[in-house]
Amino acid sequence: MAGNSYGTLYKVTTFGESHGEALGGIIDGCPSGIELDLEAIELEMSRRKPGQSAIVTQRKEPDAVQFLSGIFEGKTTGTPIGFIIPNTNQKSDDYSHIKDNYRPSHADYVYDQKYGFRDYRGGGRSSARETASRVVAGAIAKQMLPEIKINAYVSSVGPIHLDTPYQDLDFSKIESNPVRCPDEKSAAIMEEYIRDIRKQGDTVGGVVSCVIKNVPVGLGEPVFDKLHAELGKAMLSINAVKGFEYGSGFSGSEMKGSEHNDLYNPDGTTKTNLSGGIQGGISNGMDIYFRVAFKPVATIMQTQDSLDNKGNITPMTGKGRHDPCVVPRAVPIVEAMAAIVLADFYLINKTY
Repeated sequence: MAGNSYGTLYKVTTFGESHGEALGGIIDGCPSGIELDLEAIELEMSRRKPGQSAIVTQRKEPDAVQFLSGIFEGKTTGTPIGFIIPNTNQKSDDYSHIKDNYRPSHADYVYDQKYGFRDYRGGGRSSARETASRVVAGAIAKQMLPEIKINAYVSSVGPIHLDTPYQDLDFSKIESNPVRCPDEKSAAIMEEYIRDIRKQGDTVGGVVSCVIKNVPVGLGEPVFDKLHAELGKAMLSINAVKGFEYGSGFSGSEMKGSEHNDLYNPDGTTKTNLSGGIQGGISNGMDIYFRVAFKPVATIMQTQDSLDNKGNITPMTGKGRHDPCVVPRAVPIVEAMAAIVLADFYLINKTY
């Protein structure tokens, strides 16, 4: 299996399966001398971990990170940072019923066809539990770039949308509710909707919005390695993501150039920011903002037809512990991947 690494200079490689002994990763390229706040890393992990509220999966994992290398006396040494995250609460028997069956809209079938073998316990490598390693790497990337502020939040759940411009939101309220929506009224409606969906044995998707402030001018390359292209790739690599748009996004296609152009101020900033902080693939110093769409979780507690490995269509009912809606736990993952992209381009920019 290839494709387990991301990045050019700040390179992150992850390993491990949902029900294996541990997850883990190696971070190559982190500069030396960065004083790490290990409590901040633990906080990021607690935002992603399962069992944190009544509207997410009830799997109980402490997600405690054990660093194996690359850190001495609290500072990065410049050598590869190796770490593991032990799995402590596997219930592999919950997946015995899919040993020979392929769940609808999961990676079961394609894994078996591609590799001729699969770890059916929790999806193995295709499980979203893999993203725990990304959050570690993202937390360290954030500490590489302390001036840059990354805030992601839930802006929609199913048909419920928060349409308030991000400039009018108080990001300090993101962590004040289990949905991670900075608008209290919308958060309450979203939470109740997720609870109702769970009672139905169903799941629902949503959107995570992200705002990145204080990005210096010049990150990104103008042709294939555009900043927005790498952000898009990073976000689309997250489990369950079905769409990515930045700046004006798809709505920009309905506008005229006279409406869409961001006119300059004398200091190089722009009066509007429909470009989303990126022009020609390069950051322009304005806020970068984008939206990431997540599909409903594929495992539902209802009976649906599945396919077995002999080609038979058979009924299947979901079992185990699953999120009725992934977006609250996806917020720190989106932030982590954004931080990894920016850290990589920051180091690339220093080579000029």
